[in-house]
Amino acid sequence: MDGLADMGGTPGWGPLHPPKRDEPVFAEPWQGRAFALALLSSRIACGGYNADAFRHALERLDRTAYLDEGYYGRWLNGAELMLTESATLAPDAIDARARNLGGGQVDEPPVPEPRPDYAPTAAPIGAGSLRTVDTPPVFAVGERVWTRSVSVPGHTRLPAYARGHVGVVERIQPGHVLPDTNAHFQGENPQHVYSVRFDSRELWGADAAPFALTIEMFESYLETNS
Repeated sequence: MDGLADMGGTPGWGPLHPPKRDEPVFAEPWQGRAFALALLSSRIACGGYNADAFRHALERLDRTAYLDEGYYGRWLNGAELMLTESATLAPDAIDARARNLGGGQVDEPPVPEPRPDYAPTAAPIGAGSLRTVDTPPVFAVGERVWTRSVSVPGHTRLPAYARGHVGVVERIQPGHVLPDTNAHFQGENPQHVYSVRFDSRELWGADAAPFALTIEMFESYLETNS
C-alpha cells in the first residue's frame, strides 16, 4: 500500500543522521523493553513471528503514531494494533491500564470477538523466510526488466519510486516468502528474488546525481523489458 511508510525517494525529510559507532543500541531503557514487547506481541497475535504482518501494521499507523513518537514508539503502536486486531486486547485497553497505573479508576473495555477474516498463520519459530522454489527463475543475470506499475491496496515490498522503471538483473537470490500475501495470512507463496540495479536518473530524472541503486525484487514485481 502507498502509505506514510513508503517514504523512500520522497523529498522534504531533511538530511540523514547515521548513528555514531559508540552509540548504545537503545538510547533509553524503555526502548529495549518496547523492542521486546513488540516481538512478543507479534508472536501472540500471529501464532508465531510474522515480520510481514508487523510491517503492515506499522504502515497503517497514522502520522502521529508513526513519526511523532519515535522509532520504538512506532513499534509499540504497531504491536498494539496487532493485539487489538487479533482480539487479544480490547481497543483502548492500554490507555485504560495506563490511567489506572497513574491512580485513576477506569474500567478496562471488554475484549471483542476475533474478526472472522483474521486467520493468522506463521511458520515454525526459527524457520526464517528463505524457501526452496521448485520452478526455475524467469529472469537471468544481465537481463533488462521492467518493474510493474501498480498501486497495491495491501502490503508490498515494491517501493513506489521504483514502479514502472527499467533495471538490470545483477544477481538471483534464494527463494523467499512473498510478503504481499504473508502479511495478510494468505500463504507464503515463495518466489525467486532478484537484485536489480537501477540508474538514479531512470528513477528520478536527468537532474538526479548519477549513481546506481540496487533493490531486491520479488519475481511477481517484474516483467520482461522487450
